[in-house]
Amino acid sequence: MVIGYLELDIHFPHARSLKDKRKELNGLKDRIRQKHNVALAELDFQDVWQRTKIGVVTLNSHQTIVEQVLSRIRSDVFEHVNGELLGSRIEYY
Repeated sequence: MVIGYLELDIHFPHARSLKDKRKELNGLKDRIRQKHNVALAELDFQDVWQRTKIGVVTLNSHQTIVEQVLSRIRSDVFEHVNGELLGSRIEYY
């Protein structure tokens, strides 16, 4: 069993309040969950209105499938987020 963890650091330059950030973040989280069937949560910067850190977890018996899923998520976020992806990292357990 391989567990893959993806951490995404995102900046929302157009957010002017926590409400704006939550709107963008909830839409992003819903799209990722529905499209990729993974678990995710906001890990840091909950009270900062232009930044967030998200953790995404998936698992499978084959590492190549886990790698593909996390790479697709990172690409999807990079292309479709209403902001900028500041950084990301992937770990396997």
